[in-house]
Amino acid sequence: MALLKVKFNQKKRVKLAQGLWLMNWFSVFAGILVFSMGLFLKIELRKRSEVMDNSESHFVPNSLILMGILSCAFNGFAGKICYDSLDPAKFAKWKPLLKPYLALCFFFNILLFFVALICFLMRGSLESTLAQGLKNGMKFYRDTDTPGRCFMKKTIDMLQIEFKCCGNNGFKDWFEIQWISNRYLDFSSKEVKDRIKSNVDGRYLVDGVPFSCCNPSSPRPCIQYQVTNNSAHYSYDYQTEELNLWRRGCREALLHYYSSMMSSMGAVVLLVWLFETSVMVGLRLLHTSLESIANPEDPECESEGWILENSLKDTLKSALESLKKIGKFNQVEADGEGGEGEEGGKTPAITTVS
Repeated sequence: MALLKVKFNQKKRVKLAQGLWLMNWFSVFAGILVFSMGLFLKIELRKRSEVMDNSESHFVPNSLILMGILSCAFNGFAGKICYDSLDPAKFAKWKPLLKPYLALCFFFNILLFFVALICFLMRGSLESTLAQGLKNGMKFYRDTDTPGRCFMKKTIDMLQIEFKCCGNNGFKDWFEIQWISNRYLDFSSKEVKDRIKSNVDGRYLVDGVPFSCCNPSSPRPCIQYQVTNNSAHYSYDYQTEELNLWRRGCREALLHYYSSMMSSMGAVVLLVWLFETSVMVGLRLLHTSLESIANPEDPECESEGWILENSLKDTLKSALESLKKIGKFNQVEADGEGGEGEEGGKTPAITTVS
């Protein structure tokens, strides 16, 4: 029994072809939207590539760009088929290509669905990329003369101001690295000497943060240095008082920004996938309804269209049997070649009569 069998007359076939033609062109615009989203995400990731550890995060935008291009190509081609299906003479040239094309559409929709899922599932990979990238970037905050890292100070300062964040996981991350360049330290000062000597690696560590960590909305002037020293500031307790520094780490801020962006894109791609699937189903119905016309010379006669010629169970069973036959055929060929090799390897016995 055929799956989703529908009866068509000429009027219904024409309406289906016209509707599919329109839907395919809507799908072309949807493909342009998916392509644009991928391009936008790629640009956003490129902006902050200096604080990302690797390029794995570009897998999502690259996938969106590819799916957008394929969607435009597939749906533009399908629109041409639907337009020509109104004329039996023009449609005849597309008949041999329809089955392979529908198979390609099926695999394209599977890929599109997986790309939508990846948009939701890339959070873990993005989190580790940002955590390591920010950690490495903060180490080069003071080295404005290092090739390739000259603008790291500006990058991190702008990042902390834009996303209202401080450090990797929080402001205390700055206590563990030397973020003040040696050129701005007075090495004749006893305080500087003592701090450097007290550190195993000879670094100048302070309980302070860069100016970009300051919250301009705080009514109190920014406490940028000696953050953990209560006696250094009047009426101050860093453990209980709400600090005038950004409390959120930049890893969390960037992760939330990119995750929400990719989740929104994933929802859009899912909608596009549903639309593409409905177009594929409609094209299959149009294809089978045109092929099943009993009398091609009478285009006004009724015909039947279906998704699968047999039930889903029977279709899967026949597909498995076909795969088994292919496997057996390959095995027979391999055995035949082996037998020929053995026979060819035999040397005829030569007998001598004395």
